[in-house]
Amino acid sequence: MKKNVIILKRDKRMTKTISLIVPCYNEEQTIPLFYDALEKTKSALRGYRLEYLFINDGSKDDTLSELRNLQQSHPNDVHYLSFSRNFGKEAALYAGLQNASGNYIAVMDVDLQDPPEQLPNMLAGIEDEGYDIVGTRRVDRKGEPPVRSFFSNLFYKLINRISSTQMISGVRDYRLMTRQVVDAILEMSEYNRFSKGIFSWVGFKTKYLTYQNRDRVAGNTSWSFWKLFKYSLDGIVAFSEAPLAIASFVGLTSFLVSIAAMFYIILRKLLIGGSVNGWASMVSILLMIGGLQLLCLGIVGRYIGNIYLEVKQRPIYIIKEKK
Repeated sequence: MKKNVIILKRDKRMTKTISLIVPCYNEEQTIPLFYDALEKTKSALRGYRLEYLFINDGSKDDTLSELRNLQQSHPNDVHYLSFSRNFGKEAALYAGLQNASGNYIAVMDVDLQDPPEQLPNMLAGIEDEGYDIVGTRRVDRKGEPPVRSFFSNLFYKLINRISSTQMISGVRDYRLMTRQVVDAILEMSEYNRFSKGIFSWVGFKTKYLTYQNRDRVAGNTSWSFWKLFKYSLDGIVAFSEAPLAIASFVGLTSFLVSIAAMFYIILRKLLIGGSVNGWASMVSILLMIGGLQLLCLGIVGRYIGNIYLEVKQRPIYIIKEKK
C-alpha cells in the first residue's frame, strides 16, 4: 500500500506546471535560442512541466512569425499573446501574469541575459526553503556603458531614500513566484505600472540569487538611455511623494527669501539712502524664481498626469491574436 501511495504522489507532482512569461519586442533572432536554452533545464525541474507564454508587444520585425512557428511545433507547451500595438514591457508583464495558469510563475527576458540554469535553484528555494519569491540579482554591470551604470546606481540610491518601498540595486525582473504572490500583484491593476516597485511592495518571503552580468545572445536592446530615464521617473512618481514635498519646500524657501530681501531693501533705503542699482542682477533673480516655479509646476503636473491616465480607466493592453 505504501508503494502505491508514493506512485500517486509522484504522478500528481508531474502534472504541476511552471509558467514562463516572456515579453518580446523585435526579438525574432533570440526566440529560438531562448526556447532551446530553457528546454535544457527540464531535467532539473523535478518533473515540472514548462508552459511558455510569449507576449509580442507590437513588434515590427518577424517576432510574431517566429512565435507562430514555435507554437505550431509545440502546441501543448508554447502559447503567445500578440498586442495590437506596442504597449510597453509593463503591459506585457501584466498580460502574462493575467493569462498564466501554472502552479508557479516565472518572468524572464528572451535575450538570455537571465540565466536559465538558475531556474532549478529558484524552484528549490520555494519548495525546500519555503520562500514565496526567488528572484535574481546582478552583482556587476560588466559590459554595460559606464554612464548607464552610474545613473542606474544613482536611481536606486535616490528611490531608497525617498520611498518607503525598498528596492535592491541590481535586481532583475527574472523571478519565480507562487500563485499567491501573482494573485496579490494582479490586485494592483493601476495603469501606470512599475513592476520593480510592485514586486517589492507586495512583500512576501523573498530570496535573491546572484550572478554575473551577461550580454544578449543576439539582436539589440530596445532600451535607450532616454527610455530608462523616463522609466526611472515613473518609478519615483509611483512610489514616492517626496518630489511633491521638495516642490513645496522650494516654493516656501523662495517665498521666505523674497520677504527677507524686501525688508533688506526697505531698511537700506531708510538707513543708508540711495536707489538700488543692478538691473542685470534683478533680471537674473526673476529668471531664477520663474525657473523654480516652472520646476515645481512640472513636478505637480507629473502627478496630475498620472491621475488623469488612471481615472480614464483605459485598458492596459489590447490583444489582437492569441494562441
